[in-house]
Amino acid sequence: MSYISDLRKKLGHQTIIQCAASIIIVNPEGELLLGKRTDNGYWGYSGGSLEIDEEVEDCARRELKEEMGLIADELEFFYINSGKQCHYIYPNGDEVSNIEIIYLCHKYHGDIAPQKEEMSELHFFRPEDIDIDMISPPIRPVIKEYLKRFL
Repeated sequence: MSYISDLRKKLGHQTIIQCAASIIIVNPEGELLLGKRTDNGYWGYSGGSLEIDEEVEDCARRELKEEMGLIADELEFFYINSGKQCHYIYPNGDEVSNIEIIYLCHKYHGDIAPQKEEMSELHFFRPEDIDIDMISPPIRPVIKEYLKRFL
């Protein structure tokens, strides 16, 4: 059982502050690896909630391995996503105010494989081909920032 699952048993769907860590994989061609989420049908990078006493970088690495099958060799801090723009209601009714720490990863290894419970497919996208409307709502500010900086 996870921290968030335990919290949800007590609080139901009410808004909680959720601290998350994420990784944006960037291949040598400058493309971003995104997964199509099974819960809302939008595209996103790997990431998830921290567990009790878990270090942020360890959480980001764990989520990448679980969701995309990859191991991050190096992480580079990119962005903190927080505030009203990160308030989100999941399709199941769970409401969160996210604080998300995002890393970029250019060096990684492993076999790309989606975690079928969370991502139906994985695909590398050229930044110029990313339509912000295809991105999962709570992470749109992150992708906008990435495109602003690197496009």
